[in-house]
Amino acid sequence: MRTNFDFAPYRRSTVGFDRLFDLLETGLRGDGSDGYPPFDIARDGEDSYRITLAVAGFRPDEIEIVAQQNQLTVTGNRVEDKEEGQYLHRGIAARPFERRFQLADFVEVRSADFENGLLSIALQRVVPEAMKPRKIAIGGTDQPRIEAPKEEGREAA
Repeated sequence: MRTNFDFAPYRRSTVGFDRLFDLLETGLRGDGSDGYPPFDIARDGEDSYRITLAVAGFRPDEIEIVAQQNQLTVTGNRVEDKEEGQYLHRGIAARPFERRFQLADFVEVRSADFENGLLSIALQRVVPEAMKPRKIAIGGTDQPRIEAPKEEGREAA
């Protein structure tokens, strides 16, 4: 069941959220991928995440991970061995793939590990100090004002 959701009222009343609405609209349409390779996304901590892809049949040198701006792309291209025997059944999918993940602002790729046919990519949200919340002091007339001391011997012009 597919429903169309109109984001126009939200677009009119918000500023700077165009990218978010574009992502939501694209997600509702579907990205056309066939679900290969399967993956998990886990939250390891408050600001750390992990993407795990099941890439059975691939070697680490056949997989490429590229992080550019707010997008993470994982590409696999398996080199066929000509010396393998004749297959009676081939159930392990090892076809070329490309998986794209949209990353939130300030999310960085920390590391990637390959073990037992699973590719694990560690992500960390690193918010710059200037973007973190800070407390703002409120001034008013109730608080005494501190004036700079006047210099003696200097007359106002």
